Amino acid sequence: MNKLTGLHHLAVCTSDVKAQIEFFTDVLGMELVALYWMHGVANSFHGFLRMNDESCIALVQNPQIAEVPVEVGTTHAGNPGGPCARGTMQHLALRVDNEAELMAMRDRIRSREVPVIGPIDHGFCKSIYFAGPENLALELSYSNEPINSEAWIDPEVMALAGISTEELARYKAPAAYVDQAGALPQPDLDGPGPHMTWNEGSGLAAALRMTDAEIRVMDHTEPPVKVA
Repeated sequence: MNKLTGLHHLAVCTSDVKAQIEFFTDVLGMELVALYWMHGVANSFHGFLRMNDESCIALVQNPQIAEVPVEVGTTHAGNPGGPCARGTMQHLALRVDNEAELMAMRDRIRSREVPVIGPIDHGFCKSIYFAGPENLALELSYSNEPINSEAWIDPEVMALAGISTEELARYKAPAAYVDQAGALPQPDLDGPGPHMTWNEGSGLAAALRMTDAEIRVMDHTEPPVKVA
């Protein structure tokens, strides 16, 4: 059974957290619910913009981010159809409930002088497209029903991706897994991974070598502001 139930947060790097907060609150109507020093990461801010009680867009700012060169087509797609580097976010699609809300959001976005394309009906969802600060490629979508995999897995694309019939069956119905209630130890750091990028002597290197009990020293449960 799939234990993943939705998006908790998606983190976006920024060199101007205030500009991003201004955009997401004013243009999209999202609420700022957290802004604090990022736990365990030096010189970094962490901001959270609420979608619902369990889902947010997160922002990360530190001095190094402004020094990373931006090149559309390499670091950023620049639009929902453009290329960007492997492993990076190509575009971000946020959910609305229905056609009326999609069109209301299009009005709101356009009222802030942001051009919007759409809606475009993709069969299993209907979407509008627009830009956010720092070359973010954004989309708003709604679906009337779950995606039917029998209709929407194209045999031609499947073959081009090198996916066999047997593999497709496994992808559509992943094998069940019997967990050990969190008792499984950390795998070898020299194993196949994938692995996070880290440098010897860094906090991440130290954290990876801690036991599961030791890692609790990194807990930060108290908010920065005491609320009566």
